[in-house]
Amino acid sequence: MKDSILISLPLKSEYISVARLTASIIANKVGFDIEEIEDIKVAIGEACNNAVLHANKEGEFNIKFEVSENTFEAEIIDNGRGFEYNNYKTPDLENPKDHGLGIFIMKSLMDNVEVNSIKNIGTSIKLTKTLIGVQ
Repeated sequence: MKDSILISLPLKSEYISVARLTASIIANKVGFDIEEIEDIKVAIGEACNNAVLHANKEGEFNIKFEVSENTFEAEIIDNGRGFEYNNYKTPDLENPKDHGLGIFIMKSLMDNVEVNSIKNIGTSIKLTKTLIGVQ
């Protein structure tokens, strides 16, 4: 059985810490260790930062957390301008830029990252992490 938690936050950077703290509490409940919780918090922060930067300047974004015995899922949903995810390229780490690393970071920290984006409608980023050794 999955538990679902839905929160809506204003599209302001000062509320990203609320999302990170909420994710931390939920991940702890599932049983992740401190290192895994920190990874989850960073990935959540990156996804929320993308929502704040790329969504419409007014309004809010939503985070839907779903947890089971051994799995943490968070879906960050905004109503932004969207982008062509099919055009996403892994960044050149030899010549990093000051932006554009968010999805790469999320993918390196989480077990699965699903991105769905529709131009002028918004973007959904679903992050999944499963407890190691638990199936």
